Amino acid sequence: MQIAQVPMPLDRLLNGCSIGSDDAERLKQAFNLALNGLHLVDRNDPICDIVARKVIEIGLDGTRNPREIAALTIKRLGPYRP
Repeated sequence: MQIAQVPMPLDRLLNGCSIGSDDAERLKQAFNLALNGLHLVDRNDPICDIVARKVIEIGLDGTRNPREIAALTIKRLGPYRP
């Protein structure tokens, strides 16, 4: 029996966007760094959609470095306390 793989929130949001593979990879790195910084491990947690949207917003607004995108995402969202 094969389990269907659910796409990460970032992948769902980027699906259909006209960004290059380099930009998509940079945003994926930033997304994972932000999730690690927020101590989020469950990619199905609804907060991950919010994080993904913020990463995309910051990343497409001109910030290029994945670590900087992640840091700005965490700063702008504030600490997450489940």
